[in-house]
Amino acid sequence: MTPPIVKRYLIAFEKYKWIGLASFALVVAGSTVVAIQPEPPASYVADGALTYNRPPVSFSATGTEIQQQGQELGEQVLLSDQIIETVAAKVNVKPKTIGTNVALKLPEKAKPGETASTIIDLKYKDTDPKRAQQVLQELMQTMIQLSGEINTGRLRAIIQKINERLPQVKSELQAAEKKLEQYDRIQRPAILAAENGSLLNAVTLSQGQQRQIQFTISGIDAQIRSLQDKLGLNVSQAYVSSALSADPILIQLRGQIYQTESQIALLRKDLRPEHPTMIQLQRQKQATEELLQQRAAEVIGGGGTAAPLAGSVTGIRAQSNLDPARQQLANQMVALQTQRETLQQQLTEQIRDEARLRFEYSQIPNKQLERSRLEQEVGLKKTVYDQMQAKLTDAQTAEAETVSSLSVARIPTVMMDPKKPKSVPVTLGVGGFLGLIVGGGVVFLLGSLEGTFKTQEDIRDSLKQREVVLLGEIPLMPVDDLDKDAIPVVFSPDSLYLEFYEKFRSNLRRIGGNKLKVLLISSTSSQEGKTTSAYNLGVACARAGKRTLIIETDLRSPSRSASLRVTPDPEATIEPLRYYARLSECIRLVPDVENLYIIPSPGPVRQSAAILESSEMRRLMEDVRERYDLVLLDTSPLSLSNDPLLIQPYSDGIVLVARPNYTQENMLGEAIDQLVESELGLLGVIINGADIIVAAPPSVEPAANSSQPKPEIEDAEEVSVSASNN
Repeated sequence: MTPPIVKRYLIAFEKYKWIGLASFALVVAGSTVVAIQPEPPASYVADGALTYNRPPVSFSATGTEIQQQGQELGEQVLLSDQIIETVAAKVNVKPKTIGTNVALKLPEKAKPGETASTIIDLKYKDTDPKRAQQVLQELMQTMIQLSGEINTGRLRAIIQKINERLPQVKSELQAAEKKLEQYDRIQRPAILAAENGSLLNAVTLSQGQQRQIQFTISGIDAQIRSLQDKLGLNVSQAYVSSALSADPILIQLRGQIYQTESQIALLRKDLRPEHPTMIQLQRQKQATEELLQQRAAEVIGGGGTAAPLAGSVTGIRAQSNLDPARQQLANQMVALQTQRETLQQQLTEQIRDEARLRFEYSQIPNKQLERSRLEQEVGLKKTVYDQMQAKLTDAQTAEAETVSSLSVARIPTVMMDPKKPKSVPVTLGVGGFLGLIVGGGVVFLLGSLEGTFKTQEDIRDSLKQREVVLLGEIPLMPVDDLDKDAIPVVFSPDSLYLEFYEKFRSNLRRIGGNKLKVLLISSTSSQEGKTTSAYNLGVACARAGKRTLIIETDLRSPSRSASLRVTPDPEATIEPLRYYARLSECIRLVPDVENLYIIPSPGPVRQSAAILESSEMRRLMEDVRERYDLVLLDTSPLSLSNDPLLIQPYSDGIVLVARPNYTQENMLGEAIDQLVESELGLLGVIINGADIIVAAPPSVEPAANSSQPKPEIEDAEEVSVSASNN
């Protein structure tokens, strides 16, 4: 078996061999031009060296750091455009020439336990020895000068940055100190009070005062209860009765009422109620009582000069009859109640003060943390400020000791550059070898950029990655040279190609089972052999005794039924719906194969999608499902239209046809992913045009019922030239 990569390369070479040969010729021509060039003039090499140095005495850390940084100059700095252009202007040589001919070698890093080298080797090649020495000497002096300028520039940059940053750092330090001072002015007394215990003492003192006030209130409550038991009145009632009993007008009016009632009681025995004297006394009593009520209302309401009393004007005579002794007790009860309310207010104030003191004490840790944070901020700002001051002083000290980090270790010397003369045969041989590599690489690259499967092994690997079943591999079938547009069909039952389609049929039956009655066959693009596969699969199924029907549902292309020796109806294109509605007219018997029928396509027709979605097509599919053992739907490619997806609901499964050197990798992958994700019933893929040789294939497919010996099938490279299938 030929390796797949060799197959892919041979296929690509067959397509792009002229491009590869052109690339080979160009490389060989270039090597020939190089070989016939005359020998270049003799050249000279100026050799010199620089070394890293540092000042003998260092008084500042900044100066030491800058000198160490100066020893890390790389090739990009030492051979920068600035140096090369400066030297070129001095020696009158093009900068590009200097950059091409100069070579610099930096010292290698020392291994552990070894002393690091400090030598920088410099070489310059030129055809003039004096000019080579002059250029190299100028390069070395310019590098030394550049090193000193870099060191000085770094030091000045440090001083400038410190001077720019120092005022801001100082202002930040002053702001932090001011913030700490303001915080201490407000919160420091409370923190000190908590630290020396005075805040806790204040809380304890407040608690003692509260207990004393509560004890006093308890005594007052006992006295008030005792007076209530004696008087039979509460504090409010006692206050009202005392106020009414002490009013002189109420006392006078009450006396008048008593006097009038005494007269009425004396005269009631001798006079009738209708007597004028009795009537006058009753009126006098009523008037006095009204005055009593009015005066009582004034006393209880405060008369506009005092606070109103919590009482009513009903039962005035009963409420204003306190004798002096009881009135004294009532006044005493009111005084105790006033004292109790005063103490209660004091107790409330003490409780509020205690809560405030406790809250202040609970906030002490937060205040202490805040003050610690402010102290740390001040300390940090102070540290940064001090470090910057020290760095500035150190940098100013380093100004006196900053020098170049490079010095001359070896002055330039000039010697001739020995050069081996070139060999024309070797140059041509190398050019030919490179031409073969370039030409072969171009062919391989162009073949890889096509994006098509080159061999059936590539298709197998792609299907294995997507876990899709490979239903079979079909070799190319020869066609009659007189009719290259015809589709090769296996009419002979003894044909060697029938074995491959029989294997394809058995794999379908094994995967689909008895429920597989309508099979949709499609491909991703044209010329992959889907129609060939559909026709020959139908022949294989009919040979196996299955009543098989092939329906050409590719209505965008003309019918290929002539390859089955069936003539399509020429009038079907005019009225395709009527054509599909008459089963007796549209279904044709394949003459050379028993049990095989076909419905030729009326295409090409317009609005193929509408025909596929019509009720006539639906009734046709329902009818043929009942009549036939297997129905094969030959559809259009998936990349050309959505017709296969419109006819898919009538099918029980889908088979995709792939062909090496025709099927695009991305198109097949996208089609498989779409069918699998949409659960449209993808059964598998067959490979048409596989690299399989059939021993002693006939030049022209024999007619039906012809007999011939059955040759053996070998798995070797394909040697027959076949026409492209639909």
